[in-house]
Amino acid sequence: TECEAAVLSAWRGIDTAASYLNERAVGRAVARSGIPCSELFISTKLWVQDTSEAGAERAIRRSLELLRTDTIDLYLIHQPYGDIYGAWRTMERFYEAGDLRAIGVSNFQPDRITTLRSTSAFARRSIRLK
Repeated sequence: TECEAAVLSAWRGIDTAASYLNERAVGRAVARSGIPCSELFISTKLWVQDTSEAGAERAIRRSLELLRTDTIDLYLIHQPYGDIYGAWRTMERFYEAGDLRAIGVSNFQPDRITTLRSTSAFARRSIRLK
């Protein structure tokens, strides 16, 4: 597919997301490439319908399976909608277990980041406003 061809010819950083509907193709391309996952940096994102504690757990497990990897280098909450606090708690657990190497957010306005930071000691240490 076009996605697989792009991954096979790309540099070592791959940015995908559940909402892009291409994690399976990325996983196939990475497997076909012969490049060890340790030489890649793969980021993916949690989509809105999964932004809850249980939804994030299902989504992370699904992303790991589709991407054919034991760890994801960067996992982000894609949009600031839904239960971002529950999703963040789940992401912290997967981070602490070593399944996610880094966690964060994207498309958040500063006020939403500030609120998230106020609910989690981990978020206060790891999310920086610039």
